[in-house]
Amino acid sequence: MIKNIVFDMGNVLLDYNPNVILDKVCDTEEEKAIIKRELFEGPEWRLGDLGTITNAERFEGVSKRVPKELHAKLKKCVEHWSICMEPLEGAKEFVDEVQDKGYDIYIISNACQDFYQYFPKHFALERFKGIVVSSDIHILKPDLEIYQYFLDTYKLVPDECLFIDDLQKNVEGARAAGMQAVQFCNNYQEIKANYL
Repeated sequence: MIKNIVFDMGNVLLDYNPNVILDKVCDTEEEKAIIKRELFEGPEWRLGDLGTITNAERFEGVSKRVPKELHAKLKKCVEHWSICMEPLEGAKEFVDEVQDKGYDIYIISNACQDFYQYFPKHFALERFKGIVVSSDIHILKPDLEIYQYFLDTYKLVPDECLFIDDLQKNVEGARAAGMQAVQFCNNYQEIKANYL
């Protein structure tokens, strides 16, 4: 029986969309493509989520692969990318409904330390019985260890947890840890009908 709903954060609760800052900062499609590739898809993004580099170090690393004339725009993207992090349509209502039904709610998120600046603007941290942010513990989904850490820390029974993530590999990671898990595809209602 499911007692706990465990949310991924990006693209399940908040809309992680780098194009928001790229559209604001860049003047051409070429500039957008370069910064998107090197910043948001480069190794430094993962290292930030692992908690092994700061934003300043992230900029420093990425800037070596980006033309100098784009450095000011790159810096703005590094420092202000989280303007995209707004709640997905229906996210707040879904969280409210889950809590009203008596489920305990948790988060497991691959995120850098900026999480603690942007997330509480939309969801009070104290609403969640537990939060695991990858940069705090230096482990990323879908590594089995992050799910085990979560279950051990909050003393939860794996099959009493429903994990919701937009990436199938992370869903598979949770299942490997014994949790029930479902891929999120903007389908709160479907998840509600099938699991809650």
